Amino acid sequence: MSPQILKLIDWSRPWLAPLLPTVEPILAGANWHQDINEIATRIGLENHCGLPVRFVAQADLPLGTPYEAFISATGGVPTRDNLHDFFNALVWLTFPKIKTQLNALQAAEIFKHTASPGIPHPHGASRGKLRDAATIFDENAALLVARDAQIVDALCNHRWHDVFQTRRAAFGSDWEVWPFGHALMEKLVTPYKSITAHALPVMAGDGFFAMPFEEKRRWLDAVASRHLAAGVSTAEFTPLPILGIPGWWHEQDDAFYGDTTVFRPKKVRGAVGPSA
Repeated sequence: MSPQILKLIDWSRPWLAPLLPTVEPILAGANWHQDINEIATRIGLENHCGLPVRFVAQADLPLGTPYEAFISATGGVPTRDNLHDFFNALVWLTFPKIKTQLNALQAAEIFKHTASPGIPHPHGASRGKLRDAATIFDENAALLVARDAQIVDALCNHRWHDVFQTRRAAFGSDWEVWPFGHALMEKLVTPYKSITAHALPVMAGDGFFAMPFEEKRRWLDAVASRHLAAGVSTAEFTPLPILGIPGWWHEQDDAFYGDTTVFRPKKVRGAVGPSA
C-alpha cells in the first residue's frame, strides 16, 4: 500500500477527526509501518502484560495461533499492508488503553476456553459471548458521549427524528460521537448511507464538553477502558447510522431520515405480524 493511497483519503471527514493528530506525521513519511512503530516506541505503548507493542509482519503469526493470544503473549500486532490493518494500528496509537483492555479480555477468554497451557490452538477454544462482543467493539464500535440521558434513550429506542432533527443543535454541545472500530473507519473511506456502528453510550458531565480535543481523547480512553475491564456485552450496544449524525453528510432532509431501510424503527420484542 503506497503512501499515495493514504493521502487520497479525505482526512477532513468528521469521523476521522480522532485520528488526525496521530496520522499527520505518518502521511508525511514514506514508510507507514516504520512510522507507526516509531510512534509506539515514543509513547511507550505496552500490552496488558507490560510487553512493548510493535506492529509486525503478518507472517510472524504462527499457523494455528489465535491473533489475540499472540498479541497478549508477544506484544506483536500482526499487520498486513492494507487499509484495515492501517486503521487498526492508528486506533492502537490513538486509544491505547481501550485497545489494551480489549486484548486482555479477548486473550483471557481464549485461555479460559482451552485446556492446554501456553498459546492455545484456535480449534480448542469456544469463542463465547464476551469474546464475540469484544470483537464487535474492536471492529465496529463508536463511543456515544452524552451528558443528557434523554438523547441516549432516544437513540436506543430509534427515535431518529427526535435526535437528528428536533434536537439537531444539541450535537457537539450535549453529545458527541467518536468512531473507534477500525473496520468501521475502513468502510467510511468510501462512505455510503447504510453504514451503521455499534454505539456504546458513555455518560459525561459538563466538564467533558469544555475540554480541549486532546483532553477529551485521553478522558475517553481511560473511562471506556475502565468500563471494559468489567467485561462487555452486545446488549450494551445500540445501532447508530453514522451518516445520520448532524453535519456528517449532505442533504440530511426529511427524505434522508425517512429512509426506514437505514433509520429503522425499534423492534418490539414479542410482537407478531398481522394474521393471514
